[in-house]
Amino acid sequence: MSRRISTQKLLLFRINSRAKTLGIWLKLWALYETQKSHRHVILTIKFYSARGDFGEFSNFAPFPFFLDGKEWPTSEHYFQAMKFEQESYQEQIRLAKRACVAAQLGRSRAVPIRPDWESIKVDVMRRAVRSKFQAHGVLRSLLLSTGEEMIIEEAARDDFWGSGPRSDGKNWLGRILMEVREELREQGGNLGVS
Repeated sequence: MSRRISTQKLLLFRINSRAKTLGIWLKLWALYETQKSHRHVILTIKFYSARGDFGEFSNFAPFPFFLDGKEWPTSEHYFQAMKFEQESYQEQIRLAKRACVAAQLGRSRAVPIRPDWESIKVDVMRRAVRSKFQAHGVLRSLLLSTGEEMIIEEAARDDFWGSGPRSDGKNWLGRILMEVREELREQGGNLGVS
């Protein structure tokens, strides 16, 4: 019986993966068609939820990658875990079943955050995003397909990583995505992880 359940889970995973890939290719085609008819217009790509438009850019989107010798389910898991020096707490965050749980654990102050966090957090996010795109060719294609468009994380409650409540936030996540896009262009669509 457990073998049949495992086979069913594997089949569902394969179906979901194919559906996700098809959805990304449909977005690429739609973006291409839009760009073809509006070559002179620079669009703004806004994203927030992993389920919304360009949700693949969200840190909560389930695109696993390897970094620092471990597999991370999402870039949110990695980012939140790196706030802490305590390895057991990092591992608890890494093993969280969902990205929202990893985020909740990362926002807790039951365990002290590392003293240098504010000075390294942008670099930590950059490594996570770069690794996520390195691991998934379809994500690289989607990011490259955005051309020169501005990419904005439309996070009304976050004016550091996103647009903020008045759309005047620092948009660091969007800026990192655009940096990674430029790196991809310079390297012919391939990305070295540092």
